[in-house]
Amino acid sequence: KKKKKTCATVHHRSTWKTPQQQVQLGSRTGLSLTRVVLFRADKRMDHIVKQADDVADNLVRATKPILKPMARVFMLSTFVEDGVRMITQWSEQSSYIAATWRCGFFLAYVFVLVNMVCQLAPVVAILMRKRVDISVCVLGFVIFLQSVAYFALWDFHFFMKNLAVVGGLLLVWVESMDSGKDMFAGVPQLDTAKPNNMLQLAGRVLIVLLYITLVKFTSVFRNILDISGLALVVMVLIGFKTKLSALALVVLLTFENLTINTFWSYPSHSHTRDFVKYDFFQTLSCIGGMLLVVALGAGGLSVDERKKAW
Repeated sequence: KKKKKTCATVHHRSTWKTPQQQVQLGSRTGLSLTRVVLFRADKRMDHIVKQADDVADNLVRATKPILKPMARVFMLSTFVEDGVRMITQWSEQSSYIAATWRCGFFLAYVFVLVNMVCQLAPVVAILMRKRVDISVCVLGFVIFLQSVAYFALWDFHFFMKNLAVVGGLLLVWVESMDSGKDMFAGVPQLDTAKPNNMLQLAGRVLIVLLYITLVKFTSVFRNILDISGLALVVMVLIGFKTKLSALALVVLLTFENLTINTFWSYPSHSHTRDFVKYDFFQTLSCIGGMLLVVALGAGGLSVDERKKAW
């Protein structure tokens, strides 16, 4: 008589595996566990980023009454400092221009006077919200004039910083149009083709060029700081998590500015003090431009805007 197979015997034989099958099963189980761990880590990271994004949005809403005015003041600070310097260093500036370009003291005086007036007057106009478009163009002309007169076009760091300041001026213009001064009001057009969106993209691209001049890679801590900053720069460039990444760049640039451009530690008669002071206020202007990015968002030409459409 054949022995009747018990349930225990059937179960034992059905679950019995060869050594090769056991190895394969273990590999699959390990791979599944790895996928689960990675999936959970990814979900956790998404949750952290979302929380940080919400904090940034809440901060923008809470500081909305003062954020844009403060950003404009920071952005225009470099022109105020330079315009005042034209007054306090009138003889030094005119002597330098006259000696460098051999144009005589009369033309040198005219150059210094034009620089002083064309910086301070547009700053007052922008702060009063009057003729912002013309004022921005005048300040852009001053940047070009100084770049030629002081040979900044051939210096990489000065050139990139000037481009960053131009980007900040474009964002000031966009902010004024965002308040109801669109230059093509009433003309039907695609949202991504609006002039303010194009200007906002250009301003966003130019404003982050400043950080490229700060990259050094000199130590482990510095490497981590620079790589983190470059990652934030890319995020601002493509318009991904724009408010959060721009706010993080504001913190990073403020730290860099207060630790590197310490012009107050130099003697008042030192020429180095003037250069470091110039860098300090240019960086402060770019911080103001970045605050405008935080206040305005990425605009129509960005990943954030496309995600809304999806």
